[in-house]
Amino acid sequence: MNDQKDLLTTNRKALTINLDGSKYGTFAEIGAGQEVARVFFQAGGASGTIAKTISAYDMVFSDAIYGKASRYVSQDRLTLMLDHEFGLLKERLDSIRGNSTTFFVYADTVATKSFKGNNEAHGWMGVRFQTEPHGPTNDIIIHVRMWDKENVLQQEALGIIGTNLIYGAFYYRDNPQKFIQSLLDNLSYDRIEVDMIEFIGPAFPNVDNRLLSMHLVQYGLTNAVLFGPNKAVLQPSEVFHKKAVLVERGSFRPVTNVNVDMLNCATAQFVQEDSVKSKDVVIIVEITMNNLLADGQLDVHDFLSRVDLLGEIGLTVLISNYPEYYRLTSYFRRYTKEMIGVTMGINNLLEIFNEKYYENLAGGILESFGRLFRNSVKLYIYPMRQEAYDSYLATGNPAGGKSPTGENSFASNVLITARNAKVSDHLRSLYEHLLQNNYLECITGYDPTVLNTFSRDVLYRIQHNDPTWERMVPYPVADAIKRLRLFGYNG
Repeated sequence: MNDQKDLLTTNRKALTINLDGSKYGTFAEIGAGQEVARVFFQAGGASGTIAKTISAYDMVFSDAIYGKASRYVSQDRLTLMLDHEFGLLKERLDSIRGNSTTFFVYADTVATKSFKGNNEAHGWMGVRFQTEPHGPTNDIIIHVRMWDKENVLQQEALGIIGTNLIYGAFYYRDNPQKFIQSLLDNLSYDRIEVDMIEFIGPAFPNVDNRLLSMHLVQYGLTNAVLFGPNKAVLQPSEVFHKKAVLVERGSFRPVTNVNVDMLNCATAQFVQEDSVKSKDVVIIVEITMNNLLADGQLDVHDFLSRVDLLGEIGLTVLISNYPEYYRLTSYFRRYTKEMIGVTMGINNLLEIFNEKYYENLAGGILESFGRLFRNSVKLYIYPMRQEAYDSYLATGNPAGGKSPTGENSFASNVLITARNAKVSDHLRSLYEHLLQNNYLECITGYDPTVLNTFSRDVLYRIQHNDPTWERMVPYPVADAIKRLRLFGYNG
């Protein structure tokens, strides 16, 4: 991740910590051997750093030491390990060396590739540490997925990233972006994925974990991160596991009444699908990374504003690096075999049929559709008024690039739906095939009074003190925009 000429080797990182007499702690590792402790022993001088190493594999022994958890590879289990081992350090060593030592515990609970090779290779890793003697504790926790095909390579990768995690906690904790980039030092993207990170404790008073997670996507450590309504960072495998998923993609700058209506209507139809009835369902909205980057730079305030407003109305937000829809649905397939629904407007439907996006695929648009619609995927299409449709075809913008004079500025009541939308002539047979086989479904029950609402028009009105914007967004969103003065609102 960092410049190779400035890159410290894994051995050098471990040796640096071993030679720092102020740091002393425990290594507790379950599921892949004692790979991180091994790095520190091989670096030399480990007696100055390691108070104890432990690896309790047997479930009875592990439960007796740490207590029971719902799953052995889980954040709950990791927390129990950190609690227990740090408590022992304080109990046994604080009176002896607490005045000159900052104690730490490194712990992980992982599942590497099994003998049969059909399991998910992933794990939870964390370090609990003090920044001063007798000081309060702080935690840095990550969730990793391992992509090496061989068990021994997965173990090696865990040893490297565990060492990077400990080193970063000690030396990069005041620079979270550098910390994140350093996690894959001496590794590559195709070996380890980090899809969740949390900084917890008084050492991080100004850290927003959602922003840290966003940087995981920005710097390529993962392709998607998930946020709950209450500013919580969520672990995707726990949220999507064996659940049906409905997703709406958008800019949500800001979220509007039409966004909410589209999602509500699609949800009502999605839950009536035969394969969804009686199943647990997850409803999310998604923003792509290229939608967040302006001139290659992340506007932090803008990003958090969008996520906060979506949270105001109880929505879970996925930030992804998947510009193509087929890659997004493939991502959900990591975690679930249940049905996946995607809701979108006519303009996004036509973009899916734009062949320029599939020039990198050997099979072109046919290959992309084969990937998109395999394994029970359906698109729910929200209608558009004729004038907005014509404007989109002419300018690429359904509002024509201008702020309309009112919510009902379009005079015609003619609607464009999935049934009468036009695609290129040579793709028409493909389009009809998707319609006839129920891969595309027209959204019904929509609110016709909100059809002319577009995010960019709402944004224009906010920034130009046009009070009509307040009627175009949900009430909690309007209240938050005014209260927090978001998107250029100046009252």
